[in-house]
Amino acid sequence: MQHTETGVVHTKIDRAGPETVAALSVFGVATLHEAMGRVGLMRPYLRPVYPTARMCGTAVTVLLQPGDNWMLHVAAEQVQDGDVVVAACTAESEDGFFGELLATSFRARGCRGLVIDGGVRDTADLEDMDFPVFSRAVHAKGTVKATLGSVNVPVVCANALVRPGDVVAADRDGVVVVPRERAAAVAEAAARREADEETKRAQFRKGALGLDVYGMRGPLAELGLRYED
Repeated sequence: MQHTETGVVHTKIDRAGPETVAALSVFGVATLHEAMGRVGLMRPYLRPVYPTARMCGTAVTVLLQPGDNWMLHVAAEQVQDGDVVVAACTAESEDGFFGELLATSFRARGCRGLVIDGGVRDTADLEDMDFPVFSRAVHAKGTVKATLGSVNVPVVCANALVRPGDVVAADRDGVVVVPRERAAAVAEAAARREADEETKRAQFRKGALGLDVYGMRGPLAELGLRYED
């Protein structure tokens, strides 16, 4: 459930800096999630509408009403180059809030993609455009334009809090939210994690076992694991 204001559009938001977003964009969602301390993930029911969809950008947030996509049109005006739109709904809805025409409008504003806790349609067109979308459902059902929501307010999307200007990254492993004030530190932590993983990868290529690389044998023995012929 959303607990936030409706009927408002905040036109000025604080975004994470483009250099920081670029630094985060080279890492996968799993790495960013781990680098933050295993937090920030949206629920795994959000899936890419085509397998190669991937995005990283600053959030323009939208609060939708069920079966009503009016506020996505309102949000388009607030999008700047490098943003991603993150849309939550006041109640569960899988209607087709978004399709090729809105994607065309968003892209013209510099939008990097959409994350929506709802349905989308025109997925073949979205794939042809290579416009990344991560959604709760794919559903051809149309929507109306009748009830106000809000733009650029904090929202809870698929159980994750997203504030305007936070960094949102998505790939086929899921969607992660990086708070804007932590973004630079998370990028540095992710780089250290990847360097450490490359060291371990080299060991695994030579035949080393995780039991030894991660020092697991002692703790396993302490818990009573035994080997029998």
